[in-house]
Amino acid sequence: MTTIPVALGSRSYDVVIEAGVLARAAEWLKPLSRGRRMAIVTDENVLQHLATLQASLTAAGVESEAIVLPPGEGTKSWAMLEQLTDRLIDLGIERGDHVVALGGGVIGDLVGFACSILKRGCGFVQIPTTLLAQVDSSVGGKTAINSRAGKNLVGAFHQPALVLIDPDVLDTLPLRHVRAGYAEVVKYGLIDDPAFFDWCEANAPALLAGDSAARAYAIAHSVAAKARIVAEDERETTGKRALLNLGHTFGHALEAEAGFSDRLLHGEGVAAGMALAFGYSAAHGLAPAIDAERVAAHLRAIGLPDDVATAGIAADGETLVAHMLHDKKMDAGTLPFLLARGIGATFLDTSVDLADVRAFLDA
Repeated sequence: MTTIPVALGSRSYDVVIEAGVLARAAEWLKPLSRGRRMAIVTDENVLQHLATLQASLTAAGVESEAIVLPPGEGTKSWAMLEQLTDRLIDLGIERGDHVVALGGGVIGDLVGFACSILKRGCGFVQIPTTLLAQVDSSVGGKTAINSRAGKNLVGAFHQPALVLIDPDVLDTLPLRHVRAGYAEVVKYGLIDDPAFFDWCEANAPALLAGDSAARAYAIAHSVAAKARIVAEDERETTGKRALLNLGHTFGHALEAEAGFSDRLLHGEGVAAGMALAFGYSAAHGLAPAIDAERVAAHLRAIGLPDDVATAGIAADGETLVAHMLHDKKMDAGTLPFLLARGIGATFLDTSVDLADVRAFLDA
């Protein structure tokens, strides 16, 4: 078992990583239940994991009630937020209670946001069931829903009380979703850890093929990296945490053009976005061209998109930049971009001319 603390003073919590921890989840959840029934929010794709979790709670004498939502990005909506909060109120959830989010990033984001506003804030626990959620969205307290204008534009910072990660649940995940989650793994190497990018190049095939040691190492390394960054800059006030958005400005524009649907999974959009960020950096003399090609080649080799076309998007630069104007990171009319001086040397640039971005995307 690996336990990684997220050090945030009075709001600190642990991320527990262990194969089989889902079946033993009651060891951690029972103390949080306060002798009351626990609400579990999940989606239709992870019902077998729900059964395992509820069996653990029942054996420990903890009653639970499951709320099962539809899968997919469309669930991160105002309508579903209203439905979920009404249901939690009907269940009598109190401020001191903890709601369990069992699922991928969609469930984690929605439940976390619902708990940030329910009764002006109640507790929640993340039990992520996708690789992307395990290495990224379950840690750090970013919660949100989507709006018509774009992704994650309505949300709050609300830290979980605990994160339980069971790498074994990935065995039931479709390969496409594991591959999409891997984009958030390799991101940590590209940000500031070139040695980890080297590891990713050597070990990605084994990780994607189900090698348990490779998966456990990738998850623990990624979580430790994110925990360190979040502890330094919880709310993106110093710019350090903004580095975690590498690939997301381009990627969210691609996702928006795809209608935030399964046409382009979030991790696929991030992969293409990271390659585009490195390509833009190289085109403007900021990063060596060989580094940009190395990043694109690695993503291609494992079956992830590395540009607009391979992401399945036919839009031109003007259309994609129009999506970027709704990005939540807009500040005083300026959109910060995560660019790179090389692998492991990402930086925040607030002087990017969107006309240059349009031209680059149309090249």
